[in-house]
Amino acid sequence: MLPKKGTSEEEILNELEKRLNVDLTFNSGKILGSMCTYPHSLAQKIICRYMDRNLGDPGLHKGSREIEKEAVQMLGELLNLKKAYGSIVSGGSEANILAVRAFRNINDVERPELILPKSAHFSFLKASDLLRVKLVWAELNDDYSVNVKDVERKINDNTIGIVGIAGTTGLGVVDDIPALSDLALDYGIPLHIDAAFGGFVIPFAKVLGYDLPDFDFKLKGVQSITIDPHKMGMAPIPAGGIIFRKKKFVDSISVPAPYLAGGKVSHITITGTRPGANAIAVWALLKHLGFEGYKKIVKEAMELSRWFAEQIKTLDGAYLIREPMLNIVSFGTKELEKIEKELKKRGWGISAHRGYIRIVVMPHVKKEHLENFLIDLKEILGEH
Repeated sequence: MLPKKGTSEEEILNELEKRLNVDLTFNSGKILGSMCTYPHSLAQKIICRYMDRNLGDPGLHKGSREIEKEAVQMLGELLNLKKAYGSIVSGGSEANILAVRAFRNINDVERPELILPKSAHFSFLKASDLLRVKLVWAELNDDYSVNVKDVERKINDNTIGIVGIAGTTGLGVVDDIPALSDLALDYGIPLHIDAAFGGFVIPFAKVLGYDLPDFDFKLKGVQSITIDPHKMGMAPIPAGGIIFRKKKFVDSISVPAPYLAGGKVSHITITGTRPGANAIAVWALLKHLGFEGYKKIVKEAMELSRWFAEQIKTLDGAYLIREPMLNIVSFGTKELEKIEKELKKRGWGISAHRGYIRIVVMPHVKKEHLENFLIDLKEILGEH
């Protein structure tokens, strides 16, 4: 209820402290099931300093717009693209929707269809609803990667695009993107890669010696990639990214906004007003950490996830769903719902909605946190 008279800052802050005390925080070490993390300290400073910048009216904030362009270009170069087109957006959902929108607009098809794995993110359901694009689901292999032969079987004259996943939400699986790229080239269909999570993991993990398939613009069939700096990139929420290979995709989703104070511009994003500070933070972190800085972060996360997977194998009553590809470890148990309930009673931020418990080894997750989790898990398993 809106109060008649205002409340003092001190009272407001005290009330917020009490009411938000029930929220789990990343620095508590209890959040193990999130793909987001505590923002880097530099990013926090940037948000406070530049929170007034609006990329929805770039004519007023020309410096911010140039910074965003440079951030997009750096993301493109990370993904093996010399000239990148795109934007810093609210997250993977918006990025995926924009990719589907571009594919639909470029292909003049009366009943557009998009082929995607059954492991794809729920944002494609939103894209389907908003854009009236039919989703055609491709089957998965035993290792939970997409069945490329099934994708090919489902291509027809209404197909506007194919989707591959580089780091599925549930298991962190990277699809056979090279095979999907070949398929896309053979049939003249654009391929979109949802690397919302894997985009800030795979380039560094490959350099570290992990055996992972190519997934980016190195493959000629790939026309767009979703990559989220607010995941392993350690940028503040919200900060996603959509990168296109060619300008024609951006042009196909551009909408003029002629009334803005900064002058006539075109928008490609779903949101109009956009937080410039978040894009500036992405730029700053890419510059500050560089490739070597991110490689160190990924190295720690990958090694810790492998250690944790080995610990799960030693437990009676728990089993790995599959060997981890990225820094995501998922395991199953008997009486899964009861195990989940007991773990949540002890304050652990996890979920078992897919039929297994997923642990995402983000930068805020340390070995002692996982050791404490294992102690609780062992005790609970022993009771069931």
